[in-house]
Amino acid sequence: MALSEQQRELIEQIGIYHENNGFQPAVARVVGLLLVSDKPELSFDEISETLNISKSATSNALNMLLNTGHIEYTTFSGDRKRYFKIRSANWQDTFSKKMEELSALNNLLKRVLEVRKRENPMYDMKLRDFIGFLDYLKQQLPTLIEKWEKEKE
Repeated sequence: MALSEQQRELIEQIGIYHENNGFQPAVARVVGLLLVSDKPELSFDEISETLNISKSATSNALNMLLNTGHIEYTTFSGDRKRYFKIRSANWQDTFSKKMEELSALNNLLKRVLEVRKRENPMYDMKLRDFIGFLDYLKQQLPTLIEKWEKEKE
């Protein structure tokens, strides 16, 4: 599959972003390719060949992305291949999951404040600020989403 230089650069930038957020390099590049590709779905072979990664790396990357809900696949009548695409409809689910993770972190940070010795008041103050911001974000987020939903109509 032919990609423009711009598309290749963007795949790399998306890949680096996802690597910085914990993805393995092949997984990060698969996400980038599926986002950037002009085709709505790509086959296993198209992904492997376009990214120049092994079949094993491609398989592992696709399985990880399928298991985490980042991608999905479809099939076409008369064609035994699976075609992969980004699950764009689940961005709100992904965002909600991230917010739940932040809420869990916030609860842990509150426990940290409970058990810490008070020998570093500046650190405690910064930690309280962060906890307060996360509490505020959690409180304001439903209103923000509701407002956004109304404005996009």
